[in-house]
Amino acid sequence: MCSHYEGVRNRERFLKHFRAEPPADMGKLDVWPGYEACFIRRHEHADVGDDAVPEREVMLGRYGLIAPWVKELKVVRNTYNARIETVATKPTFRSAWHKAQHCIVPADAFYEPDYRLNPTRSVPAKIGRADESPMGIAGLWESWIAPDGRKILSITMLTINADDHPLMKNFHKPSDEKRMVVILPEEKYEAWLSASAEESLDFCMPYPAEKMVATSDVSPGSLL
Repeated sequence: MCSHYEGVRNRERFLKHFRAEPPADMGKLDVWPGYEACFIRRHEHADVGDDAVPEREVMLGRYGLIAPWVKELKVVRNTYNARIETVATKPTFRSAWHKAQHCIVPADAFYEPDYRLNPTRSVPAKIGRADESPMGIAGLWESWIAPDGRKILSITMLTINADDHPLMKNFHKPSDEKRMVVILPEEKYEAWLSASAEESLDFCMPYPAEKMVATSDVSPGSLL
């Protein structure tokens, strides 16, 4: 499960890759649960037929989904990832899933614990695309009204099983199930943002291992 990732730091690179203008304040770029960071969603007025309205908008949201019925922000410590096997039924995620509140989380890299050097103590492995392009990670967004009346947006990343993935099976504790975030091919960004709830699972596929690279203190360079 991904609790730590790096946002896309270069504004021009962000705009070119995602075809969406990041805000002046891009939030945190070294992101942990509860931090505010950029995410991309379909513009809320994209269907009005106005050419001046962009298809995509970049928003700031807390990393960790906050369901509308939640009372406290601290839930983000446990809601930063959503398993596709249970996302449709878990109370925290099911509303955003069934409403198809899809988003893309832009990232230069994410981190997973590597226990291969020592089975009782991990080192962080930094994982990104082999071609060094940004990653667009499939997620869900939600809107929450805080007790003081503030509207707070939040996000979660979708994860799938990775027990058989040539790269991602190497991370997490040896006894744990292996998981990985859903990395979208860039040609599917628009389709994901506009997909219906019924189509959502079609996008939840493992990203090819040969298109990824990981570095850690165990073995610098590719761990494939």
